[in-house]
Amino acid sequence: MRDRNPAHAWRSLLFVPAHSERFVARAHERGADAVILDLEDAVPAAEKPAARAGLADAIAAVGRGGAALVRVNGGLRALALDLEAAVRPGLAALVLPKVEEPGLVRAVAEAVGELEAERGLPEGAVRLVLQVESPAALFHLPAIAGADPRVAAITLGPEDFCAALGAEPGLDSLLGPNQSVLCAARAAGVVPLGFPGSIGAYDDLDAFADTVRRARRMGFRGAMAVHPSQVAVLNREFSPAEAELAWARRVMEASSAAAAEGRGAFAVDGRMVDAPVVRRAEDILARARD
Repeated sequence: MRDRNPAHAWRSLLFVPAHSERFVARAHERGADAVILDLEDAVPAAEKPAARAGLADAIAAVGRGGAALVRVNGGLRALALDLEAAVRPGLAALVLPKVEEPGLVRAVAEAVGELEAERGLPEGAVRLVLQVESPAALFHLPAIAGADPRVAAITLGPEDFCAALGAEPGLDSLLGPNQSVLCAARAAGVVPLGFPGSIGAYDDLDAFADTVRRARRMGFRGAMAVHPSQVAVLNREFSPAEAELAWARRVMEASSAAAAEGRGAFAVDGRMVDAPVVRRAEDILARARD
């Protein structure tokens, strides 16, 4: 199994309907770090067989601009067909929707491993991105996030979650659940994706940027998008600003000097710095390298 988690570099993950040749053809030009070819909600039932049949070409097409992912369906019969069609060279990860318990994650991971072996792919080549979309899943989050080494990232599906909750998507309904997902992700060592707002809210990009900035302050490292206009906002807001990078460099320089003098705590810009602050500076510089 690979040690390097590719999701660390995914600030923006753009959904594209897998059956739409027009959208697939342009997806690599949108600037997203990853493109999710959607076999689930965005594809009518009658179009799913054709979408599966075209996955090989679609994965190659969207992979020209970044990582190629496929969101599969949740029902077992459709899921089996999706896995057979999707696990192939060029696929970075599968997006598994409506996850409510860890057993499903482990079963899918096992099936993916079998397909990799049969098709001559490196072990662990295909990772899993989990979507939590129901209140029931919140009670199993640590087990879900840590279910298998293939899990690269986890996110809350805000629209489905709020529909199940009987709530409107927004800060009031989504802040707490997103914090729970964030904590489970960090405890399991996987990447937290998301923001406490509606994924469909792309009509006001300034408000969307405010929501994404809040998510980054919370600890999220990227998010999914349903419209190309959201991609630039995600890429900008989930990237360290130059002022942050300059601060992180000052902290690391001061940390080296303090270590040489045998000091564990020191001041930078008039504020006390110790080990947790140094880790935050290291994280900022690591994200810039990704």
